[in-house]
Amino acid sequence: MNVLLSVSGVIPADLDAQVEDGRRPQVDYVEIARELGADLLDFSKARLQHPRFGRVIEQIAGSHALLAWACFRQSSHYDTILTDGEQIGLPLALLTHLSLRKRARHLMIVHVLSVPKKIRLMKLFHLASRIDGMFVYSSWQKQFIERELHVPERKVSLISFMVDTSFFSPDAVSTVPRNALCSAGLEHRDYATLIEAARTLPIDVVIASGSPWSKQPDLLRTVDIPTNVHLCSLSHFELRQLYADSRFVVVPLNPVMFQAGVTTILEAMAMGKAVICSRTPGQCDVIEHERTGLYVEPGDPTALRAAIRRLMDDPALAERLGAAGRAWVQRADIHRYAVDLARFVGHPSALSTGDVQVAPV
Repeated sequence: MNVLLSVSGVIPADLDAQVEDGRRPQVDYVEIARELGADLLDFSKARLQHPRFGRVIEQIAGSHALLAWACFRQSSHYDTILTDGEQIGLPLALLTHLSLRKRARHLMIVHVLSVPKKIRLMKLFHLASRIDGMFVYSSWQKQFIERELHVPERKVSLISFMVDTSFFSPDAVSTVPRNALCSAGLEHRDYATLIEAARTLPIDVVIASGSPWSKQPDLLRTVDIPTNVHLCSLSHFELRQLYADSRFVVVPLNPVMFQAGVTTILEAMAMGKAVICSRTPGQCDVIEHERTGLYVEPGDPTALRAAIRRLMDDPALAERLGAAGRAWVQRADIHRYAVDLARFVGHPSALSTGDVQVAPV
């Protein structure tokens, strides 16, 4: 079976060296490609393959459209195309809809389909019929796709997001304990609520708010930052050390319908740290309240302050939650994720029978 895997970005030339040297965790698309024997197609390769027309596409519709076009042009050479997000998968499905050519089997990883423009596109061109299988990270998204977009249940698989549990491991660092909690990421974070909750607490708050994927503006420009709150941008290596040194991790979220914050949650759990997270509709599949972490209502600084106080006053509880989280997160290990996903991709009959299932959340 020949498989093409899209990569929504530019693969660093020294990626393997960075992973081998321990400067960054292993990457999902590399592990998936290794298991499938798949070819990778990123922005750079798409530009090289289509230097003229591709430049026009990119100028008019953006890099994701260019990558979708490159996947479409190569589809006759592959049995299966696995797109790493709907930003590639939907344009590719549209191209196959408009074309009369025989198409490759198309499987799509889904992050969020429940936004108006994607819904309109899916319904207007009946794109679900051009996508043979979807992998989703949120049970809310799965239910929405089946209910509102009328995609058969057998074509939508709920899978766990992934984390490199070898890189993010308590054994990988020498801990320097500090009286601090930490948070990380930028996409759909509600740091204003976290800052308000921790404003008068006797604990430092370190917020690593840099994110290479986020398009969100800096929402803290108008927030009065107290002296116990520190903002920074960290590398993977530095972030791992921050997790290790902190007492626990807080992931404050806006009420969104997809798995915002899941990377930080899984990294913290892999480091054996208790996690406090906003219980949003989309972020409800990872943490089990009172067993692997604590949920609080979004936008409620009083409730969040009480949860922070609880872990500050009960270190044994924080340790117990962290240990349970570390045990749970093994099911989301990046190697297991890649093996299970590859098993599904390599089993065409699963698309019609549902016999093969990816590691459950």
